[in-house]
Amino acid sequence: MIGADDANLRRQLKEMVIEECGLAISAAAIDDDCDLFSPDSGLVLDSIDALQISMGLQRRFGLRIVDPKEFRRRASTVRLMAESVLDLSADRQ
Repeated sequence: MIGADDANLRRQLKEMVIEECGLAISAAAIDDDCDLFSPDSGLVLDSIDALQISMGLQRRFGLRIVDPKEFRRRASTVRLMAESVLDLSADRQ
């Protein structure tokens, strides 16, 4: 769970989400544990945004998630994305 505690990685992931989805908000506006695709997040993200986030994760971190259920499990929150990125890095070593 080191990724969940890495504030710099979480900030990078938030910035990636903002850039990939064309959001006009700051990284601080995204809660680490909020379901990004929930109406409660206030982000109004849809399936196209999910694809953009998936592509951003692949480009920036080498994390490839092709199964929608796996994506939901690994990338529905910033904290889960951080854990997944670091899990992938550990697997490569």
